[in-house]
Amino acid sequence: MADMLVKLYNINSFSEQEDRLLEHGVRIKRALAPDKSKIVKFAQTCSNEDYSDEVEIAFSNHPITCYIATKEKKIIGFACFEVTVKDFFGPMAVLEEERRKGIGKALLLKSLHSMEELGYAYAIIGWPTKSAIPFYEKCVNAKMIEECSSGIYKRMIEIDE
Repeated sequence: MADMLVKLYNINSFSEQEDRLLEHGVRIKRALAPDKSKIVKFAQTCSNEDYSDEVEIAFSNHPITCYIATKEKKIIGFACFEVTVKDFFGPMAVLEEERRKGIGKALLLKSLHSMEELGYAYAIIGWPTKSAIPFYEKCVNAKMIEECSSGIYKRMIEIDE
């Protein structure tokens, strides 16, 4: 278990990615309070993990620290930041059938740009899955922070180090 580090001052622009997705009917936007229950429900069922607790926290932040990807007025992905602890990115999930289309990258870039606007120079990607590590390395040149513990997550009930 390890986290990843991203230099926020070196990440690419989001606008090119956003324009490409718009051509395919995909929109990336900051979540709004009236959509909270839909996004929380999506976060419970969109992947193998239930991310609804983190999404709930994103809605308690001002501004809301959750971005969503929509297509034909349906949620197809989300990304949160500043929910587990300050300066952490994640969780993020995109529907299986919508992956490998640049949606995850767009959600990641939009979130990291927002974190940079908050004044951070670096961001932590908390405890990425092994399969996601190459994605973060490729998209934003994220680097592993090697550690022998569960980091911040050791406080979770299931880990309890």
